[in-house]
Amino acid sequence: MIKHLLIVAVVLVSILQTQAQDPQLSQFYAAPLYLNPAFAGSALAPRATLNYRNQWPALNANYVTTIASVDTYLDKINSGVGLMVMNDAQFSNLRTLDVGLQYAYQARLSESVRLRAGIQASYVNRSVNYYNLVFNYDLNGTGGVTPIYNDPVADTGPRINYLDFSGGLLTYSDQFWAGISVHHLNRPNQSFSATPERLPMKISLQGGFKIPLMGWELGNGLGADMGRERSLSPAILYKKQGKFDQLDLGLYMTYDPLTLGVWYRGIPIKQYDRGLNNHDALVFLVGYRQDNFSIGYSYDATISTLSMASGGAHELSISYTLDALFDPKPYPRKRKRELACPKF
Repeated sequence: MIKHLLIVAVVLVSILQTQAQDPQLSQFYAAPLYLNPAFAGSALAPRATLNYRNQWPALNANYVTTIASVDTYLDKINSGVGLMVMNDAQFSNLRTLDVGLQYAYQARLSESVRLRAGIQASYVNRSVNYYNLVFNYDLNGTGGVTPIYNDPVADTGPRINYLDFSGGLLTYSDQFWAGISVHHLNRPNQSFSATPERLPMKISLQGGFKIPLMGWELGNGLGADMGRERSLSPAILYKKQGKFDQLDLGLYMTYDPLTLGVWYRGIPIKQYDRGLNNHDALVFLVGYRQDNFSIGYSYDATISTLSMASGGAHELSISYTLDALFDPKPYPRKRKRELACPKF
């Protein structure tokens, strides 16, 4: 029993060492509430969003993240509110469930520019499951696995709960957005043991702008073609958490209803270790948007030393704006006075 507990402790320490960074999304612009709480209500209408990411599916040590969120705008008080639920599973052993509430206030800087300030309060549950871990005494002489120990308490593993607070600022017009967000302001203790392990604050800088492609036609330029969006949208995200930082840089082209994009993740001018290039992945995106509905799929092609043997990462995002269900004339009063954040 003592030997078993010692092995469990070693495994637990190795798992906890992976917790210096939050889950990441390649389609960060498609998960606005996860990116920055100031985005709550930025669509100026009820909105539902779902994001799914499976990172390194070819390895047993893969990461699976699912985020579901809803938000809306309250016109009378110039505010947005949102609810976000995230489930993150690492190695199929360490799970994090995060339920967060967002509030954002919107102010008018000029006729075409808005400023938003947002806050988020989350309740987080973290747990470890030892059931599918393989110990040395589980190995048989033929190279297979024959578990000989079963402890329901150890299989369940420890659980912890804590509160987590975040905040952010966002400014935008109908063609650009720029923001800063700080997550884990209170640096909650996420340790499963008596030794404190404070979650590092994460600082994010994000931005993007839309370049209209006027006169660039694939159709005849008449009728339905006149209402199609044709644009290029460069965007950037820089994140720093503890001793780690990361840069996502890329652009995508929209020709309604299709979107194509390519991204680079890494910081080529910075090396964490001598001789080790700081390149992570190239991300390729294809998306479809029709009226209030949008869906996007992206694939991360690994270019780091981990190589393509990891299986890269698959990511899916779905968003639907619900204004037509609540008002046949989607928020006519609000649209005259307010400005929705552009869809990137």
